Amino acid sequence: MAEALAKAGIPAIFSYAGRTAAPVAQPLPMRIGGFGGAEGLAAFLRREAITTVIDATHPFAAQISRNAIAACDAAGMPLLALERPAWAVDPGWLRVPDVQSAALALPPEPSRVFLAIGRQNLEPFAAHPHAYLLRLVDPPEALPLRADHVVARGPFTVLGDLALLRDWRAHIVVAKNAGGAGAEAKITAARQLGLSVILIDRPVLPPRRVVRTVEEALHSIPLGV
Repeated sequence: MAEALAKAGIPAIFSYAGRTAAPVAQPLPMRIGGFGGAEGLAAFLRREAITTVIDATHPFAAQISRNAIAACDAAGMPLLALERPAWAVDPGWLRVPDVQSAALALPPEPSRVFLAIGRQNLEPFAAHPHAYLLRLVDPPEALPLRADHVVARGPFTVLGDLALLRDWRAHIVVAKNAGGAGAEAKITAARQLGLSVILIDRPVLPPRRVVRTVEEALHSIPLGV
């Protein structure tokens, strides 16, 4: 999206939450950090004379998406949500509504679980007697559960994730249904290896205009920006 905006010569600001130590550079002016809730975001939009907001955040970054909806309503400006399609769920895989449900859905007997959900929602899994593997963008300073970990940044490949899951002898993959291609390799690898998969459904958000591709978002930006 940033590349398309830059190539089209549309003035834009790229906003990162600041959760990773070394965010990927973008071909647009960048800001890093929070806004202070919906009111702070609305004030920023007015101050910077923003005319359109494109919410391209991770599908599970629900709070900033809710703040963006509220801020755009308050500031009286259009919001486009660039939302990638969810992954298909195979027969036999389990869908659960949230992280807590995913932890409860694990079998009672000790298993080897690739816990592909990031580092922010690990606490519900700590009470269960499983071996866990985490993949993190930054080296962890402290974790709420005992786990092996690898430090890597996507996009990942199917061959790489096949090797990771085989070498670690994983039984189960737990993942957020983020959709898109950048992190789909683990889903494809689990499918090919016949592993059990638990997919966490996306949080429900208030109504908003959703586009599925960068091209659709670019063509939906109101004229006169």
